[in-house]
This record gives sequence, C-alpha cells and structure tokens, in this order.
Amino acid sequence: MRALLTPEIAHRMGVVLFRPGAELMPLFMQGRVLLEPEPEEMVSFNTGAVPAAIQPLADDPAMRQVFEHERVIQRAGGVASLEQWLCSRFECQWSHSTWHDKNFTTMRHHPGSIRLCWHCDHILSGQHTEQLAGIATRNLVSWILSVIRRDSGFSESHVLTLPELCWWMVRNDLADVIPESVAHKVLRLPNESHHSVMRESDIVPAFSATSIVQEKAKTVLTLKVDPESPESFMLRPKRRRWENEKYTRWVKSQPCACCGKKADDPHHLIGHGQGGMGTKAHDLFVLPLCRTHHDELHADTVAFEEKYGSQLELLFRFIDRALAIGVLA
Repeated sequence: MRALLTPEIAHRMGVVLFRPGAELMPLFMQGRVLLEPEPEEMVSFNTGAVPAAIQPLADDPAMRQVFEHERVIQRAGGVASLEQWLCSRFECQWSHSTWHDKNFTTMRHHPGSIRLCWHCDHILSGQHTEQLAGIATRNLVSWILSVIRRDSGFSESHVLTLPELCWWMVRNDLADVIPESVAHKVLRLPNESHHSVMRESDIVPAFSATSIVQEKAKTVLTLKVDPESPESFMLRPKRRRWENEKYTRWVKSQPCACCGKKADDPHHLIGHGQGGMGTKAHDLFVLPLCRTHHDELHADTVAFEEKYGSQLELLFRFIDRALAIGVLA
C-alpha cells in the first residue's frame, strides 16, 4: 500500500503532520514508513492511496494457464504464502454485503484464496461460483506478479514485461510451462507463412518456440567430486544423504522402467543395503515407475524383481542412459 499525502508543517515546533484518513491509517500501524518526494509521474494523482501499477500481463488470456499452474504457484511460495500476502489487506473483498465485520480471515477458493470479513466468510463458506473464482484468480495473479517483481529486484510500481516474467520462469526451472504462443512472442519469431502443397511429403514442419526455450534453458546435473571430504578421514563417518530435487523431478518425467508409459513416481532403491529403517537411498539411486508398477514393487519386492529383473540392473541401465544423454555430467 502506498499513499500520496500533503504535509502540514509546524515550523517552530519542527513537526510535520499528515491526515491520511481511516482508509490509510493501517499504513502507519505497521512500523516505520518510507517518505520520498512526489515523483514526476504522480503529479496528476489525487491525494490519497496511490493505485498499483497496471500490469498488462494480468489480463493476458494466454498467461492464465501459467499463473494457475501448480508448479508456478509452488515456486512462488504456495497458497499459504498467498494467504499471508492477502493478510496485508484491511478490507473485505466481497462488496455485495451491506455490513462487514471488523475481523478478517481468508477463504480458499480455486484457484487461490479470498480475503473476507468474518460475516462474509460465514455467508460464503462452501460456495463455489464464477464471481468468487474471478476474485481468487485476480488475487493469485497479483500475488505471483508481486513475487516475481520482488525476486527480480523491481519496485512495486514496476510494470512487469513478458520477457522478465519468462526469465523468472526459466530461472526457476519452469521453462516447460511457458505456452507456445508466449514463447513465440518472447523470441520474436516471425509468423509462419502458409504454402499449399500437393504432397504430404512436401510439408516442412517448423520448430516450436517452446522447444527452443527449453533447449536454451536445459540444465545439466553436475556431480561434484571431493576426494578429501572431512568424512573420508573418519573411522566411522556419519552417513550423509545426497539429495537433488531437480534430478528426481526429471526422473519422474521419464518413461516407466517396466512398461514404458509415463512415470508417476521416482522410486528410490530399496533392499540391497538401501532404504532401511529410518533411512532412504540417495536421490541418484532412483528409477522412473508408473503408479501401478511402483505399488507392485513395494507390495512384493521379490516377486517384482523375478518378473522385471533386479532393481540394480534396472538402475544401472537408467543411470547409463542419463549419463549418455548428458543429464548427469
């Protein structure tokens, strides 16, 4: 929240007075506030609350699937972080009520959350309407844009551009979430010209913009080698588990090691000295498995290995492939 106020100066007393009004009083109840001269671009603004910068990306239909994507929400901090951000608001977002309680809460509604007073929360509890979804969507989009501005070092008044948003997504391993139309626009690719052909063999497929972005954003997992780690000098070193969410996320996207269908889980090796009581195998020792075969393995490991082969053999083949295609380096 920002405000543009006219000061009343008592020169002899060395006191400066402001009259913010009831709407802006919460701004002065949160501790210190920043004072600065009136910027040139705000000369035409009325005294009072300064409207937030208009964000064209918030109204772009192509971006809605990006903002509502589960991984984008998680990277921004999750719905809990959204609700904490909404707690800075001191008004009920349901304007159709004639009376509002002085206490506030948040109500979750797909795809995000809504700030309500206790009275409106009691009335709307359990309801799911397009109007409520619209409020929740606007909250979600505004919150994600504010997180991107903060992470990118921009001020609250900065108008976020499409390249800046896409750069944030690439930095956070979300390049594959960028839609084709958005990637095409960001890369400034020319529109494809349509030519009539007589034979199907004459059709020349164009490269998709998303594949170009993902190829440029591709990261390689580097395994560090430390031959003189502190534990290597100990007689009985404490076990350290190697974790890498980026690698397990990639494993999850690969075909199932048993049936070749899309995997649902990265299975950590069990047995063979791994996955004992209170322990878990390193993230390097994982296999892509669909839900059916993952459940089958945990239900009866011996029967699974008799049917599909040893986990060690499957793991060796998978790590060999990961090394061969450059995912592990």
